[in-house]
Amino acid sequence: MLEHARRKEGLDDLGPGAIEEPLSRLLAAYAEADLSEGGLSVLRGGVVHALRMRLRSQEWFRRHPEIAEEQVTDPVVVVGMMRSGTTLLQRLLAADPAHRCAYGWEVAQVAPALDHDWAAPDPRVAAALERQELMRTFTPDLFAIHPMYAEEAEEEIVFLADAFLSHVPESGAHVPAYRAWLDTQDLTPAYDHLHRMLQLLQWQKRRRGEPGGRWVLKTPAHLGYLDTLRVRFPCLHLVHLHRDPRTTIASGASLNATLHALHSGHVDLHRLGADWLDRMGWATDRALATRDRWANEPEAPSVTDIRFDTAVADPLGQVARVYADLKVPLTPEARQAMTDWLQRRPREAGRPDYRLETYGLAPEQVDARFAEYRRRFLD
Repeated sequence: MLEHARRKEGLDDLGPGAIEEPLSRLLAAYAEADLSEGGLSVLRGGVVHALRMRLRSQEWFRRHPEIAEEQVTDPVVVVGMMRSGTTLLQRLLAADPAHRCAYGWEVAQVAPALDHDWAAPDPRVAAALERQELMRTFTPDLFAIHPMYAEEAEEEIVFLADAFLSHVPESGAHVPAYRAWLDTQDLTPAYDHLHRMLQLLQWQKRRRGEPGGRWVLKTPAHLGYLDTLRVRFPCLHLVHLHRDPRTTIASGASLNATLHALHSGHVDLHRLGADWLDRMGWATDRALATRDRWANEPEAPSVTDIRFDTAVADPLGQVARVYADLKVPLTPEARQAMTDWLQRRPREAGRPDYRLETYGLAPEQVDARFAEYRRRFLD
């Protein structure tokens, strides 16, 4: 796969960060997974694409050393379990012209072709729009659960996945060996790669003459790595969304089941449910422990906690709370841009039904696992 990626790009340098071990661990886990022929092809293609983006990105850094001087220092980072309102808050905040975000088309291809014409329409946009419609047509259940819009703000977990240090693989295949190995690893190389990709995107935005300053990021998986995130972005502001785990766990299991079914002919739904409950419990425990440490530090990042029901009922009011905690004004221009986005935002199709019982889970089991979390943020 490395040779194939290098041949396709005509490049050799993968950039900083050792990826040989994480990539080897991941491929070994895929080799043991019960993947269909089509699933194997999709996952293999994803790995090759990640390698090609690393090769191409590094070449842009080599040609333009000033990219490494781009300052990405004080992002607003939206976190929370899946289906807790993180997408709503990120896209509302990203509607402010004073902010920056990674759009779906930028996440799909972070580095343009090396002969890119900066004066012409970016072909990556058209390619992403085409993929969006293909996904809507051929994987409607997946699109309904987790729609990825080319021209909307998107989460940046792909950049962690491109370091082969992320929870993305376990969401799409049964890879217990990789999952167990990952839990023992320092994810600093993945967050370093994330930072480099934001530098590259910011440099491109400047070349296109796009305004904006503070980045708005969103990835639920950051919950388990808040300290690592903070090392790379010391002045971050955290927006933490909260929703009943009975709903979020069932929803997350539903997404993972859909992804597993795309890659394998057999999906053990009860095993998948147990794995997801364990993963979200693990991430939440780590997030609570980190926030407890931050509470005792005078220079710790600021945090805005928002409940899902209040975010849905009063989205602009909750955004105003974020701005107040940031100690920056919510300008009339920003408020109007957010109001406009709420009126035109993509309307998701009805998603497939999901219930805890489908995944071998009982409501009381979920309540017990998240008892401390519920006490602190939901009761």
